[in-house]
Amino acid sequence: MSFSGEQYSGVEPPAREASGFRLNHTMLRIKDPQRSLAFYTRIFAMRVLRKLDFEEMGFSLYFLGRLDDDEAIPEDAGERTVWTFQQRGLLELTHNWGTEVQADFAYHDGNAEPQGFGHICFSVPDLDAAIAWFDANDVTYIKRPEQGKMKDVAFIVDPDGYWIEIVEAARMAGVGRRS
Repeated sequence: MSFSGEQYSGVEPPAREASGFRLNHTMLRIKDPQRSLAFYTRIFAMRVLRKLDFEEMGFSLYFLGRLDDDEAIPEDAGERTVWTFQQRGLLELTHNWGTEVQADFAYHDGNAEPQGFGHICFSVPDLDAAIAWFDANDVTYIKRPEQGKMKDVAFIVDPDGYWIEIVEAARMAGVGRRS
Protein backbone atom coordinates (compact mmCIF):
# COMPACT_ATOMS: atom_id res chain seq x y z
CA MET A 1 0.00 0.00 0.00
CA SER A 2 1.34 3.44 -0.90
CA PHE A 3 1.68 6.29 1.59
CA SER A 4 -1.50 8.35 1.66
CA GLY A 5 -0.53 10.99 4.20
CA GLU A 6 -0.43 11.19 7.98
CA GLN A 7 -3.82 11.18 9.63
CA TYR A 8 -4.95 13.64 12.31
CA SER A 9 -8.21 15.08 13.51
CA GLY A 10 -9.54 17.32 10.76
CA VAL A 11 -7.77 15.52 7.89
CA GLU A 12 -10.22 14.51 5.20
CA PRO A 13 -9.71 12.15 2.28
CA PRO A 14 -8.72 13.84 -0.99
CA ALA A 15 -11.68 14.85 -3.13
CA ARG A 16 -11.72 13.40 -6.62
CA GLU A 17 -12.60 16.89 -7.89
CA ALA A 18 -9.27 18.22 -6.58
CA SER A 19 -7.22 15.65 -8.49
CA GLY A 20 -4.33 17.39 -10.24
CA PHE A 21 -4.30 20.47 -7.98
CA ARG A 22 -0.77 21.54 -7.00
CA LEU A 23 0.80 24.39 -5.10
CA ASN A 24 2.34 26.61 -7.78
CA HIS A 25 3.83 29.58 -5.94
CA THR A 26 4.07 31.64 -2.79
CA MET A 27 3.82 35.43 -3.10
CA LEU A 28 5.81 38.00 -1.17
CA ARG A 29 5.30 41.74 -1.55
CA ILE A 30 8.57 43.57 -2.11
CA LYS A 31 9.53 47.23 -1.78
CA ASP A 32 12.40 47.38 -4.27
CA PRO A 33 12.61 44.81 -7.08
CA GLN A 34 16.26 45.56 -7.83
CA ARG A 35 17.32 44.68 -4.25
CA SER A 36 15.05 41.65 -3.98
CA LEU A 37 15.94 40.24 -7.40
CA ALA A 38 19.66 40.67 -6.64
CA PHE A 39 19.19 38.82 -3.35
CA TYR A 40 17.21 35.84 -4.67
CA THR A 41 19.18 35.44 -7.91
CA ARG A 42 22.61 35.81 -6.26
CA ILE A 43 22.10 34.11 -2.91
CA PHE A 44 19.77 31.30 -4.02
CA ALA A 45 20.69 31.05 -7.75
CA MET A 46 17.04 31.47 -8.69
CA ARG A 47 16.11 32.58 -12.18
CA VAL A 48 13.37 34.96 -13.19
CA LEU A 49 11.09 32.74 -15.24
CA ARG A 50 8.48 35.34 -16.09
CA LYS A 51 7.67 38.97 -15.35
CA LEU A 52 4.13 40.24 -15.76
CA ASP A 53 3.31 43.96 -15.65
CA PHE A 54 -0.15 45.28 -14.81
CA GLU A 55 0.04 48.96 -15.79
CA GLU A 56 -3.62 49.74 -15.07
CA MET A 57 -3.15 48.56 -11.47
CA GLY A 58 0.45 49.72 -11.00
CA PHE A 59 2.23 46.51 -10.10
CA SER A 60 4.57 43.84 -11.48
CA LEU A 61 4.91 40.14 -10.70
CA TYR A 62 8.27 38.39 -10.88
CA PHE A 63 8.14 34.58 -10.88
CA LEU A 64 11.39 32.98 -9.72
CA GLY A 65 12.41 29.35 -9.68
CA ARG A 66 15.38 27.14 -9.02
CA LEU A 67 15.34 24.78 -11.98
CA ASP A 68 17.68 22.14 -13.31
CA ASP A 69 20.13 23.44 -15.90
CA ASP A 70 18.85 21.02 -18.54
CA GLU A 71 15.19 21.94 -18.07
CA ALA A 72 13.54 23.17 -21.28
CA ILE A 73 11.85 26.54 -20.74
CA PRO A 74 9.69 27.94 -23.56
CA GLU A 75 11.09 31.01 -25.32
CA ASP A 76 7.68 32.31 -26.42
CA ALA A 77 6.30 34.66 -23.72
CA GLY A 78 2.76 33.24 -23.83
CA GLU A 79 3.94 29.64 -23.73
CA ARG A 80 6.36 30.51 -20.90
CA THR A 81 3.50 32.09 -18.93
CA VAL A 82 1.46 28.87 -19.24
CA TRP A 83 4.56 26.80 -18.37
CA THR A 84 5.26 29.02 -15.32
CA PHE A 85 1.77 28.41 -13.92
CA GLN A 86 2.31 24.63 -14.29
CA GLN A 87 5.42 24.54 -12.07
CA ARG A 88 5.82 23.68 -8.38
CA GLY A 89 7.51 25.68 -5.68
CA LEU A 90 7.93 29.05 -7.35
CA LEU A 91 8.38 32.35 -5.58
CA GLU A 92 6.31 35.28 -6.79
CA LEU A 93 7.66 38.69 -5.86
CA THR A 94 5.00 41.38 -6.19
CA HIS A 95 6.15 44.96 -6.59
CA ASN A 96 3.63 47.76 -6.18
CA TRP A 97 5.11 50.58 -8.22
CA GLY A 98 6.48 53.53 -6.28
CA THR A 99 7.24 51.76 -2.99
CA GLU A 100 10.96 51.72 -3.81
CA VAL A 101 11.16 55.54 -3.52
CA GLN A 102 9.23 55.79 -0.23
CA ALA A 103 11.95 55.99 2.43
CA ASP A 104 9.72 54.92 5.34
CA PHE A 105 7.78 52.24 3.46
CA ALA A 106 7.98 48.63 4.72
CA TYR A 107 5.82 45.52 4.53
CA HIS A 108 4.87 43.55 7.63
CA ASP A 109 7.13 40.49 7.81
CA GLY A 110 4.48 38.31 9.49
CA ASN A 111 6.65 37.58 12.52
CA ALA A 112 6.25 40.88 14.36
CA GLU A 113 3.00 41.33 16.30
CA PRO A 114 0.38 40.58 15.27
CA GLN A 115 1.92 37.41 13.92
CA GLY A 116 0.61 35.81 10.77
CA PHE A 117 2.74 34.62 7.88
CA GLY A 118 5.92 32.99 9.18
CA HIS A 119 8.54 32.13 6.56
CA ILE A 120 9.52 30.37 3.38
CA CYS A 121 12.10 27.57 3.41
CA PHE A 122 14.98 26.50 1.21
CA SER A 123 16.45 23.03 1.47
CA VAL A 124 20.17 23.04 0.75
CA PRO A 125 22.45 20.08 -0.06
CA ASP A 126 25.08 21.09 2.54
CA LEU A 127 24.08 23.35 5.44
CA ASP A 128 27.66 24.17 6.46
CA ALA A 129 28.55 25.23 2.90
CA ALA A 130 25.36 27.30 2.68
CA ILE A 131 26.19 29.08 5.95
CA ALA A 132 29.70 29.84 4.65
CA TRP A 133 28.12 31.24 1.44
CA PHE A 134 25.69 33.39 3.44
CA ASP A 135 28.51 34.65 5.65
CA ALA A 136 30.63 35.53 2.60
CA ASN A 137 27.69 37.53 1.24
CA ASP A 138 26.84 39.38 4.47
CA VAL A 139 23.40 37.77 4.79
CA THR A 140 21.52 38.78 7.96
CA TYR A 141 20.57 35.99 10.36
CA ILE A 142 17.62 35.64 12.68
CA LYS A 143 19.11 32.36 13.95
CA ARG A 144 22.28 30.48 13.08
CA PRO A 145 22.18 26.64 13.01
CA GLU A 146 24.10 26.27 16.27
CA GLN A 147 21.79 28.63 18.17
CA GLY A 148 18.61 27.88 20.06
CA LYS A 149 16.89 24.58 20.77
CA MET A 150 16.50 23.54 17.12
CA LYS A 151 20.02 22.80 15.96
CA ASP A 152 20.84 22.44 12.25
CA VAL A 153 18.16 24.98 11.26
CA ALA A 154 19.01 28.54 10.26
CA PHE A 155 16.81 31.55 9.64
CA ILE A 156 17.96 34.45 7.49
CA VAL A 157 16.10 37.53 6.21
CA ASP A 158 15.63 38.93 2.74
CA PRO A 159 15.76 42.67 1.86
CA ASP A 160 12.13 43.13 2.98
CA GLY A 161 12.66 41.39 6.32
CA TYR A 162 10.88 38.15 5.38
CA TRP A 163 12.24 35.14 7.23
CA ILE A 164 13.79 32.30 5.23
CA GLU A 165 14.37 28.95 6.92
CA ILE A 166 17.44 27.03 5.73
CA VAL A 167 17.60 23.26 6.23
CA GLU A 168 19.61 20.30 5.00
CA ALA A 169 17.17 17.42 4.45
CA ALA A 170 19.64 14.77 5.64
CA ARG A 171 19.84 16.50 9.05
CA MET A 172 16.07 16.63 9.55
CA ALA A 173 15.28 12.92 10.17
CA GLY A 174 15.02 13.33 13.96
CA VAL A 175 13.27 16.70 14.04
CA GLY A 176 9.94 16.75 15.90
CA ARG A 177 10.16 13.17 17.11
CA ARG A 178 9.18 12.27 20.60
CA SER A 179 11.87 10.54 22.63
